[in-house]
Amino acid sequence: MAVITIIGTNYVGAVYAAAFADLGNQVYGVDIDERKVQLLSEGISPIYEPGLDELVTRNLKAGRLRFTTCYDEAVPVSEFVFICVGTPSSFSGEADMRAVRSAAEMIGKTIRGHTIIINKSTMPIGSGDLVTSIINQVKSPDATFAVVSNPEFLREGSAVQDVFNPSRIVLGAEDREAAERVAELYSALNAPVLITDRRTAEMIKYASNAILATRISFINEIAQICEQYQADVKVVAQGMGLDPRIGPLFLDAGIGFGGSCFPKDVKALSYMAQEAGCHPQLLHAVLEINQDQRRRFVHKLQTMVGDLHQRPIAIWGLSFKQDTDDIRESPAIDVVRMLIQRGAIPRCYDPAAMDNAREVVPEAEYFDDPYEAVRGTDALLVLTPWNEFKQADLGRVADLMRQPVLLDGRNLYDPADVRRLGFRYAGVGR
Repeated sequence: MAVITIIGTNYVGAVYAAAFADLGNQVYGVDIDERKVQLLSEGISPIYEPGLDELVTRNLKAGRLRFTTCYDEAVPVSEFVFICVGTPSSFSGEADMRAVRSAAEMIGKTIRGHTIIINKSTMPIGSGDLVTSIINQVKSPDATFAVVSNPEFLREGSAVQDVFNPSRIVLGAEDREAAERVAELYSALNAPVLITDRRTAEMIKYASNAILATRISFINEIAQICEQYQADVKVVAQGMGLDPRIGPLFLDAGIGFGGSCFPKDVKALSYMAQEAGCHPQLLHAVLEINQDQRRRFVHKLQTMVGDLHQRPIAIWGLSFKQDTDDIRESPAIDVVRMLIQRGAIPRCYDPAAMDNAREVVPEAEYFDDPYEAVRGTDALLVLTPWNEFKQADLGRVADLMRQPVLLDGRNLYDPADVRRLGFRYAGVGR
């Protein structure tokens, strides 16, 4: 059993804290947000992540998991300290490192003996050096430490499953022994371990997210061409995916990628490339295509129904993907804002994300029932692929609408089936 501190208890930190506790370790979750700490201490996750509440509650009851706002309570007794704080994009695209700097300073002031500090947050290349420098400036003379880069590859909506079934464990360190000790924390998991230097490990995370974002923008560009030549992008993607050199994943055309990782990390990698004198043409194109998808979708709506002023438009889905309440960089939120700018009246429903959406787009209308959201509307826009939308009674939807127009931003439905119900239908690339 190891004693572990996790700094930051949002999507990544909360999941890893509960998971490491479930593997038999004594874990402290530290966060400066008192409300978040109180909720977690009661077994209530402040985020929507399937299975997380149960995982937290089980380990709180077992006495292996504790949440606190106090670094002094956790860090001095810990062998391992994970930094899991946010690194959002600044206006320039550069990663905002203020939370990392603050965490590193507090860790440095409170470590005792020898401690291994693990950078779990997605940080710019060279951040291991930065954290090392900050800690060296403030630590006590008798404290020693090593810094290991250990990027996370969790998917929101399946993070609990992912944390126990990782595709790989990437560890970057200048101190091989420190990396091997971190590897031991994951030894109960059946996953390959790659040990390299810190900068290479940091780059692996950015490069991984960039290639996945690139695949999405690629298939969305193909979807545009399909629409002009009456080809079906879903079948095109299926045919492409059967090639083992390509594979089927991340070839779903839609209204673009969002969330806390892909947009932020592609922007940050592009910024780093430019700062180093490189010309990241492909990364720029990936971001441009992604934004274009949202604008094209709204333009498609205008083409189908005309002027949007005072038109009630139903919205199904607000989170950036299914099985999460995260609306950060959500394409759906961008579409809602565009509709409002054009004078439309968005009538919104989402199974998990409406409270978050209300905070950023209070002008929209919100409904607790998807069918009430479509009542009397001139179009339905499906923007997030929640399972309940796939199983919706579209015949009932058509009857409730003023005009049965359906824009399928995630290609959930068979166009022929929908049209037989009387809808005017448009998907993406179909």
